[in-house]
Amino acid sequence: MATRPPSGFTPSGRPYQPGGKYPHAEAMAAMLAEAGIETPDQLAEALSALDGGDELSAFDPTAELVALFQREAEAEMVEPAILLPADLFLDTTGEDIRRRLFLTADADGREMCLRPDFTIPICRHYLERGEAGREAALGYFGPVFRQRADEAGEFLQAGIELFGNEDRAAADADVLALAHQAAALFAVDEAVVKIGDEGLFLALLDGLALPLPLRRRLRGLFGMPERLAATVKRLASDDGSAEAVRHAGILGALAGSKPAEAKALVEDLLGLAGIATVGGRSAHEIAERFLEKAAIASEGGLTPEAAGILTRYLALSASPDRAVDALDAFQAEVKVDMSAAIDLFARRNDAFRDCGIELDRPLFRADFGRNLDYYTGFVFEMRDPERPDDRPVIGGGRYDGLLERLGAGRSVAACGFSMWLDRLGIAGYGQELGETGGERG
Repeated sequence: MATRPPSGFTPSGRPYQPGGKYPHAEAMAAMLAEAGIETPDQLAEALSALDGGDELSAFDPTAELVALFQREAEAEMVEPAILLPADLFLDTTGEDIRRRLFLTADADGREMCLRPDFTIPICRHYLERGEAGREAALGYFGPVFRQRADEAGEFLQAGIELFGNEDRAAADADVLALAHQAAALFAVDEAVVKIGDEGLFLALLDGLALPLPLRRRLRGLFGMPERLAATVKRLASDDGSAEAVRHAGILGALAGSKPAEAKALVEDLLGLAGIATVGGRSAHEIAERFLEKAAIASEGGLTPEAAGILTRYLALSASPDRAVDALDAFQAEVKVDMSAAIDLFARRNDAFRDCGIELDRPLFRADFGRNLDYYTGFVFEMRDPERPDDRPVIGGGRYDGLLERLGAGRSVAACGFSMWLDRLGIAGYGQELGETGGERG
């Protein structure tokens, strides 16, 4: 049992000598005694804590983030390979992502790329480890490589993906609530949140009974409001019809061909003409556009009435609770059945409330989507109001169709989010929030 040191105890444990090295030793001894520090070992332990021990160490939000994922979602942390086949991304997100990839080739000439994000590799990891449809939570933290304007091409990303929960409204709410908790770890307590719902847009396209090629074209542009609005306007004008008439011969031939054969034909024709790119689009992308025009020309375009309905829908904007009434009124007025998608939206609002998410603060915009075509439902982005560039710091949503595109035998309920850690003040491993080179703002 420890005994209290005498009044002459000094911080080193040596006796106090009047006029010696520690002139204030008696006062310090009294202070230590009052704090319950009775031995040199206890003093050393207290000083160690002050110098960086567990209780008073500098806050590391990335470590806390991993702990959050493991605590709240029982997540398994995964880090896929950094060098991956490029077609893993090109086949699932489209050729448009090519210009953002860092590309190379392996010894066999197969096109490879540095990992541009985690969601697709995490989905592949999920499919390789068990039966599709099982419930699982997979978290990640590591570097990604993507060509970005005015930002570094290599940066840290973290996030979580939830699979197999068929209660989609509850899972969506869990993801948004977890994103709020994650943002708070990086001192973003009043995040500006914008939400959208691609499921509503797809329900509208189905309700309008648009030709399948036209639906594919409009869906591919969802999340790019300006391009989508311009395309709706163009397809409803006479310009599209006139263009179809001018190219009726080739478009008619393509419309009757198998897609792969037609695409190869167009690419061969472009090659014979010495055309590799036009307006930044590759020969592959040009071929895709020709096929789209051929299908639209053969099956019908966008009527002015349908264009007007789409334009009115895309202009809807409200808080999530008010959006339900606005959507109900819209579908009744235009006589298009969107009830199943609206019911899911309303159930998600209830789940938000259960998670403590205030419905008057987020903003729902009907034209808001994330610029990746695998999203199928609820999407969101969070912004830090202290950042002057207004770029999102967290983004995510639902992508039920992605795992089927990656080889699953059926659609799998899936949702999650990613965090741009460089925009949250973390530029490197082990960095503490606010360190030089990583301040927020």
